[in-house]
Amino acid sequence: MQVTWFEANTWLVEWAGLRLLFDPWLVGPLVFGKLDWLFKAERRQPIAELPSNLDAIVITQGLEDHCHPLTLSRLDRGIPVIASPSAAQVVRGLGYQQVTALAHGQAMTLAERLTIQAVPGAPVGPTQVENGYLLRENRTGQTLYYEPHGYHQGIMRLVNQVDVVIAPVMDLTLPLVGSIIRGNQVALELAQKLRPQVMLSTAMGDYEASGFLLQLVQAKGDMATFQQQLAQAGLPTQAMELPPQQAVTLPLETGLRC
Repeated sequence: MQVTWFEANTWLVEWAGLRLLFDPWLVGPLVFGKLDWLFKAERRQPIAELPSNLDAIVITQGLEDHCHPLTLSRLDRGIPVIASPSAAQVVRGLGYQQVTALAHGQAMTLAERLTIQAVPGAPVGPTQVENGYLLRENRTGQTLYYEPHGYHQGIMRLVNQVDVVIAPVMDLTLPLVGSIIRGNQVALELAQKLRPQVMLSTAMGDYEASGFLLQLVQAKGDMATFQQQLAQAGLPTQAMELPPQQAVTLPLETGLRC
């Protein structure tokens, strides 16, 4: 399995001969609802070339930091998209032709090689819960779990082990609102439950941000602290924070999981 991190929540996963792009924000600023006074982020390192020859785009949420309209408008509308129902509505509006909306518990198979199942992810508003995803390579049984906001109850009720986890390890909180990204202790609990071989940190990055929200957001935790927590808990999981825009082959042992 080879992965490339494009900062924030954007990942390219090359696995079982397939190329999957997760939660793409690759070009232009990140702004929520055109409210740049509230929050605006721009990349310090522009993407030299958009990922190509994609077999699918996988989207967890309909919000701009996961389902970025400008980026999606630059990609081929013929690429199949697997998305939460809210994200599916966005990409259909952008003209994508092959869109599969997965509700929690639903699954589909890509090229008879990978099965992807939607699990409950982050709550957005009082009633809407977005997606996380469990992917399984059908030949080997190797698994990957991705959820970008630290809401893991769904996956922990579903399976006892995974090979690779992509999840936040740092908390971001807002006064009166609470955690908008849950890492830190939540990530440790996830590692204790699922005992992955590798955990990859998501949701961070080296980008220039501005706006009113920056005065309120509080961050807690980092990769060094999380690695120490894993060691203290006696877990063999290897926690990794990848360099941006560099393809990395994960150090996975095979034949150990079922």
